Amino acid sequence: MSGVNGDEKEPDCGFVLSEVYLYLDLECSEDRRSLIQKHLDDCTGCLREYGIEHEVKALVARCCGDETAPRELRERLRIKLDQLEVQVETREYLP
Repeated sequence: MSGVNGDEKEPDCGFVLSEVYLYLDLECSEDRRSLIQKHLDDCTGCLREYGIEHEVKALVARCCGDETAPRELRERLRIKLDQLEVQVETREYLP
């Protein structure tokens, strides 16, 4: 797992906070979710930050939940995300 300090079982705070939106949106693997959840259970600083991110996400959903992006924007984002996903997957498997 990238962002890990030498031990693949214990992610560091920077990694956890960089992945918090993926965690909130259930967009990461079960293994990664478990590692992040364990870290949040043990780290009060990250748990506090996670709580703030969770509240911001809930507020945005309440205020903007009924709006949808224009089709052209969704398509451009989908293409960019596909490109980003390929780059991330490639980096994760490099020695």
